[in-house]
Amino acid sequence: MTTIIFDFDGTLADSMPLFMQAWNTYAVQFNYLPVSEKDLAASRNLTIQQRAKKYGFPMHKIPVILPKVYQYFKAHMNEVALFDGIKDMLDALAHNGYRIVIISSNAKENIELFLKQEGIETVSQVLTSSRIFGKDTVIRKYMKQQNVSAEQLLYVGDEVRDIVACNKVAVPFAWVSWGLDGFELIEKERPKFVVHSPQELLDALIAE
Repeated sequence: MTTIIFDFDGTLADSMPLFMQAWNTYAVQFNYLPVSEKDLAASRNLTIQQRAKKYGFPMHKIPVILPKVYQYFKAHMNEVALFDGIKDMLDALAHNGYRIVIISSNAKENIELFLKQEGIETVSQVLTSSRIFGKDTVIRKYMKQQNVSAEQLLYVGDEVRDIVACNKVAVPFAWVSWGLDGFELIEKERPKFVVHSPQELLDALIAE
């Protein structure tokens, strides 16, 4: 294993509160229900499709709504921080010779500005997917460009859509418990690691 690919939102960045604000900001315009922190907690084991149905979110309008959400993110980026322990973990991984990459559905500009804001210099590449269910395509393209096999990679994320994408390309997956989705959704997809803190992830990788 030589390269660790991280999801961004909910894995490295504690951005869920800001995304909740953005969701609620556009709720009236696009005719769906606003959510609270309590709603998010209660929905951890629902799929994206189930959440959309519960809150009346128009999935067919994602290409229209998501750019607005990411613009909102950029305008309020100073309200977002790394999860505790993330920077130290990234520094330690880089020190141990791992290549660190981010693959996200967020905008590349947002992620690069955030990394600069947080003083993160250990990320070698930021790749993005314009489709929320399109990460397997990005991973496959990365593997081809870098001439690396699935066994050389580990994807670290918090959502079931990420592990489903990884399973399509046979890339091992580490699920972090501090993000959006609950373990009930993840368990059936058989992640390689289940971790509850950045230090636990670091320990698991160093022990490999």
